[in-house]
Amino acid sequence: MHTDQSVPGSHATPPLWRLLIAVPPVVAVSVAGGLVTRAKIPTWYADLAKPRFTPPNWLFAPVWTTLYVLMAYALWRILSLPKNLPGRTAAAALFFVQLALNSLWSFAFFGAQSPLAGLIVIAALIVAILSTIIAFWRLDRIAALLFVPYLAWVAYATLLNGVVWQLNS
Repeated sequence: MHTDQSVPGSHATPPLWRLLIAVPPVVAVSVAGGLVTRAKIPTWYADLAKPRFTPPNWLFAPVWTTLYVLMAYALWRILSLPKNLPGRTAAAALFFVQLALNSLWSFAFFGAQSPLAGLIVIAALIVAILSTIIAFWRLDRIAALLFVPYLAWVAYATLLNGVVWQLNS
């Protein structure tokens, strides 16, 4: 990792900016997803046929809260690296692509009440998460490893989404 702070542009993003870049977008996605999801849980989602391995509804909030904290911290770590470090900008951009897809899934699955649309979005999300992990790994292995629980949960959610689509088609 390049750490020569004497090279112009090699300094990291200042701590306050790191916080403002990493946390509010993640919180916004969390809140938006929660709003569109929460309204559909007791109505549309409750009426869907679901597989036996569907977790209880109360589990989703603490799992997602934990994953969002890990995601924001991972981005904060990437933003802590020198600005001119090759791959840093691309890694941050990939982070925001996966974050947008994360948000889009809630609107596709719950908002549009479409397990098929959700499945399409979540498949793209898996690719974006893997791409982010690879980009982060090249820069900061801890940041990349912070994404592994997220990948595992989204892989599980992909299976769940696929079975829900199949059972309700």
